[in-house]
Amino acid sequence: MRDPLSEVIKEVKPSGIRKFFDIVSEMKDAISLGVGEPDFDTPWHIREEGIYSLEKGRTFYTSNSGLKELKIEVSNYLKRKINVEYDYNDEVMITVGGSEAIDIAMRAMVNPGEEVLIPQPSYVSYVPCAQLIYAVPKVIELKEENEFRLTKQELLDAITDKTKMLVLPFPNNPTGAIMEREDLEEIAKVCVEKDIFVLSDEIYSELTYKGKHISIASMPGMRERTVVINGFSKAYAMTGWRLGYAAAPKEILAQMLKIHQFAIMCAPTNSQYAAVDALKNGDKDVQMMCESYNQRRRFVVHELRDMGMECFEPYGAFYVFPSIKKFGMTSDEFASRLLEEEKVAVVPGTAFGDCGEGFLRISYAYSLENLKIALGRVRNFVERLQK
Repeated sequence: MRDPLSEVIKEVKPSGIRKFFDIVSEMKDAISLGVGEPDFDTPWHIREEGIYSLEKGRTFYTSNSGLKELKIEVSNYLKRKINVEYDYNDEVMITVGGSEAIDIAMRAMVNPGEEVLIPQPSYVSYVPCAQLIYAVPKVIELKEENEFRLTKQELLDAITDKTKMLVLPFPNNPTGAIMEREDLEEIAKVCVEKDIFVLSDEIYSELTYKGKHISIASMPGMRERTVVINGFSKAYAMTGWRLGYAAAPKEILAQMLKIHQFAIMCAPTNSQYAAVDALKNGDKDVQMMCESYNQRRRFVVHELRDMGMECFEPYGAFYVFPSIKKFGMTSDEFASRLLEEEKVAVVPGTAFGDCGEGFLRISYAYSLENLKIALGRVRNFVERLQK
């Protein structure tokens, strides 16, 4: 029998995140600091709207691009948050999470053989999405000395005549790095000059702890060449509702919508009704959760530094990315031993790209109580290594 599998999919590596958590799920008394999921319940008023939509029998398909009411609220949100106006009718679409939006944006915009620039360490989906459309993922290695920001020179060094798209993953998973206005201004100038399109993944935009999030779409000349991707999972603690959105110029969005029509049909209806309420009435919930994450962020960074681990200060998302290079182990070895000896799961930095070697991703989307217990175990482990 001939090989039933695509050569392309066989080349795609499985996610490096899952390995440790498959083990944790069956390990008694283990604590996970690895999953990028809020520990808060979805705020009650949002859940209530979802329940009400079911009680009212709203179990039908919506428009392929999403509920009109939700697209209007998304458009309003983007105007007040990032100061960019989008026509809800043909420049906004609702997706099944931000991940679907990433996938269909690449499929709609990038031809086989064209290059997609992907700063790393970063979210695990970007490279496979490029590979699956026969594009060429080209990694830009971000550096700790630059606080894992993308610099103008790094971008210029990576551009070739085949470059089509830059993925801009900030606030960043796994490092917690952010790009400030002056950083984005430099990147925007290069993109305009070199005629490069940007996929701006802003799923953590509400979780910033140093000023206000700035979108590259708000920079001169960038609205027309940027796809803004966001969603409800992180800011509103709605991971299981599977809801995101994309905003882009209509000629781009129309092609993304075609892929969405044939592959998905529409995002879950009751999730969309709940999301309308989230955008209308959820600002206080987001602020409360963000303040709590900030408290945890400061605690985790302090504790890691106090136990002798080098850790730059993250200002976005809910992750820290400490260096473990001083211990003479690979990231995978460190994470494996920590899990085996202290029953604490973290993610090796290499799950987010080869340049993540020597680092760990630790999520602080957990209660302070659990963080204190887990970091106490990490301290025990580190003290043994330093003896």
